[in-house]
Amino acid sequence: MGLLSKKDAKLITDPLADNNPITIQVLGICSALAITAELEASIVMSVSVLFVLGLGNVVISLMRNIIPSKIRIIVQLIVVATLVIIVDLVLKAFAYELSKTLSVFVGLIITNCIIMGRFEAFALGNGPWKSFLDGIGNALGYGVILIVVGFFRELLGSGTLLGFKVLGDPIEKTGLYAIGYENNGFMLLSPMALIVVGIIIWIQRSRNTSLIEEN
Repeated sequence: MGLLSKKDAKLITDPLADNNPITIQVLGICSALAITAELEASIVMSVSVLFVLGLGNVVISLMRNIIPSKIRIIVQLIVVATLVIIVDLVLKAFAYELSKTLSVFVGLIITNCIIMGRFEAFALGNGPWKSFLDGIGNALGYGVILIVVGFFRELLGSGTLLGFKVLGDPIEKTGLYAIGYENNGFMLLSPMALIVVGIIIWIQRSRNTSLIEEN
């Protein structure tokens, strides 16, 4: 018997596709717009949310029977704020320049509706193992979209990936720039993140028409 039952596996796989928190549930859009101009920032934010949501779901699940209903939101905020502070301190210690780039957006993980939504909708009603899988699945679904958007925005907007020049040198006119290619600076602006997410949503619904809402 495998480590995961089919039901448990769906907790991870569903958010990666047909129940993605960004493209289907339309949650966490703010960070998708704000920090995806660079692939590195997208990856770090994805890993940060993976840590916070995976561990946070487990903590809330373990406490679910002792949290008074009237203060459950406050308790959830304390848990997620504690985990976000840990993430912020680690970034400042080991990736200070990147932490300055992400700055306020790491703090805003506290109010990320994906995290609070999973605490409220799943972790409060399920055991630690299922809650952990749900947190990992939703964080991966969120992270995949951020990384895809960050990949195309940095590649087409700056001609780089993770800071490395992959299309050539725009100043010395090497690589694609030698044949007249120019970076699309518009890709680095926040509206293009929304357009890229929109294209992903369109492709997703084209492949699975059951996701199309009826008028």
